[in-house]
Amino acid sequence: MRLLVFTVLSAALMVVDARFTLLQPLRAQLGLIVEPVYWAGRLPVRLWEGATQELSTRNELAAENEKLKAEQLMMQRRLQKLAALTEQNVRLRELLNSAALVDDEVLATELIGIDPNPFTHRILIDKGEKDGVVLGQPVLDARGLMGQVVEVMPYTSRVLLLTDTTHSIPVQVNRNGLRAIASGTGNPERLELRHVADTADIKEGDLLVSSGLGQRFPAGYPVAMVTEVIHDSGQPFAIVRAMPTAMLNRSRYMLLVFTDPRTPEQRATESAQAQEALDREILQQAQPAVDAPVAPANPPEAAQ
Repeated sequence: MRLLVFTVLSAALMVVDARFTLLQPLRAQLGLIVEPVYWAGRLPVRLWEGATQELSTRNELAAENEKLKAEQLMMQRRLQKLAALTEQNVRLRELLNSAALVDDEVLATELIGIDPNPFTHRILIDKGEKDGVVLGQPVLDARGLMGQVVEVMPYTSRVLLLTDTTHSIPVQVNRNGLRAIASGTGNPERLELRHVADTADIKEGDLLVSSGLGQRFPAGYPVAMVTEVIHDSGQPFAIVRAMPTAMLNRSRYMLLVFTDPRTPEQRATESAQAQEALDREILQQAQPAVDAPVAPANPPEAAQ
């Protein structure tokens, strides 16, 4: 009987709810009461979806983070390469400017090795006998003289730097022409001037250039800058220290100088002879134009 009663009541409520609007307010109120049950029923699904989305988002972020890190490393590598190329371009431009200021014939070369012996200052360059390199040939960088070639091989050469303890070069003070001998000390940033009189006119900041007296280095190339002058009244010679103008421990690109073996008088004589030959050639080319007859301004046909 209870089942029958509730069945009939349920059917009646369904018919009334479908046909009439009397139960809509009641159904709305019942919806508010049943809503927590719906929320509790959907909670496991929402938790699962949230966890799945969180895991997928975390994995995507981790993958994207790794990708960005790799791209950052690639960009940093390119930036470092660009910085290296920029510095190399600057050094090459300085070297080209130095080559333009040098009157003698030059050949660009690159450093490929350094002597591992700490008591010698020697470097290896990539030009040798096949390129015309000879013993004693001067080597300079964008700032000044570096040394001279002491060993020539078919494709490479060994250069003795100015700061080697066995090397000396005749120099003169650019300000007043005072001559001296600059010797290496084993320190890549120091040269010493030997046997300079205590009363000599030399001071800090003076530029030392090659004098050309040793017939090995051409005259006029920067060698060093005087950094310290110590006078001792009890000694006949002053202590003079200088810093090389060339970047001996940093330069990678250098110039090999092919000096002209002729004396200044021979160069002047040959230059004058070449100029006279050129003048004679110009006169010979202009002579036929002078000797050619001048055509009349109005030909006979035109006058008639």
